[in-house]
Amino acid sequence: MREALRGLTTRGRSFLAAAAAAALSALILGEKDLLRVAVLLVALPLLAAGYVGRSRYKLACTRSLEPHRVPAGAGARTVLRLQNLSRLPTGTLLLEDRLPYALGSRPRLVLERLGPHQASSVAYTVRADVRGRYPVGPLVVRLTDPFGLCELTRSFPSVDKLTVIPQVVPLPVVRLAGEYAGTGESRARSVAVHGEDDAATREYRHGDDLRRVHWRSTARVGELMVRREEQPWESRATVVLDTRAHAHAGEGPTASFEWAVSAAASVAVHLRTAGYKLRLVTGAGVDVEATELTGDGVLLDQLADVRLSPRSDISTLVEQVRRRSDGGLVIALVGILTTAEAELLCSLRGNGATCVALLIDSSTWLNLDPAARERADQEQTSAALALLQGGWRVVRVPHGSALPALWPQAARGSQGFAWRAAMAETVSSRL
Repeated sequence: MREALRGLTTRGRSFLAAAAAAALSALILGEKDLLRVAVLLVALPLLAAGYVGRSRYKLACTRSLEPHRVPAGAGARTVLRLQNLSRLPTGTLLLEDRLPYALGSRPRLVLERLGPHQASSVAYTVRADVRGRYPVGPLVVRLTDPFGLCELTRSFPSVDKLTVIPQVVPLPVVRLAGEYAGTGESRARSVAVHGEDDAATREYRHGDDLRRVHWRSTARVGELMVRREEQPWESRATVVLDTRAHAHAGEGPTASFEWAVSAAASVAVHLRTAGYKLRLVTGAGVDVEATELTGDGVLLDQLADVRLSPRSDISTLVEQVRRRSDGGLVIALVGILTTAEAELLCSLRGNGATCVALLIDSSTWLNLDPAARERADQEQTSAALALLQGGWRVVRVPHGSALPALWPQAARGSQGFAWRAAMAETVSSRL
């Protein structure tokens, strides 16, 4: 009962205040009718509190998000299903699902009377413009009397997660160098092309067919060796995302870093669709691979959480990429670079890798004065020249660029890149 009295609404407390005033006036003026009014005014909120306090509804709630993963700017439908598990009917239920500020205002829904063991569903839509992982819930049910004099809340503990991934834009189909490259167990080998003595072998592993044992190699090495089976080449690609805080500019969804994250997601999904085995590396320490089992979801989930890192640097990023580098195609989305940092990136060119840099000129996201703009352009040109001389393909990305329009530049042949390198040399000689 004490909990119910604490749940009196403003209207209920006003009734009690009016009852006290009427009783005091009745005692002063000697009006018995006014005293009866005071008794009625104090009885109504007390009866309402007793009614709500003794309500022992047994409710079950389930929440479903459709879908659980949405791109930024898209909406997700949330369906709440409540079931009355008791034998008593409920009154009108006021529902409120708690949401973070980024998903908008908290939805307040009204659920009409539920009969014994009856279920009903209500739905609402949430929308987020900023990527991330957001909790949805818990659900708060408000129990009230028909007059609105008393209100109690009951909360369900269940909380769901809504993942808002970066926007993925479709890219045109172009032929990229670096296809059918890579090393490891999936690289093609010519097995026994010149005879039995030239067979490619490896150590015996538990479960290998004993008919594949290569006895001459076993006798020579002293360990059980088996023939390798010929395996097809596969396309490998590594998407590298620069997360240095000082390399990007702007704030919110229109920042240069958000453009880079969206571009990384678009490139990753495009290459996965094209059949590449994809690896994602970021300066924040993320290093994941997309497999046939996980698909694009693991990459997009990581990109939904990635943030700028003030302590990240190019040397750490390069070392992380080289830790498991096995050639193929490298797509790097980098912000402002110095010449020294660009030369560090050039070391990724080894092992037969084809490297493409989407060089984001984040200074164009700022309103700089003419002198500062000229210095920023000179630094960006010097960094691009260093990458070109290191064998990279460079695609400049100023503010307002659309990735589908820039993507064909990543597929230019050596002649086109030689022309651009010559142009960069000309610009550098004028500085």
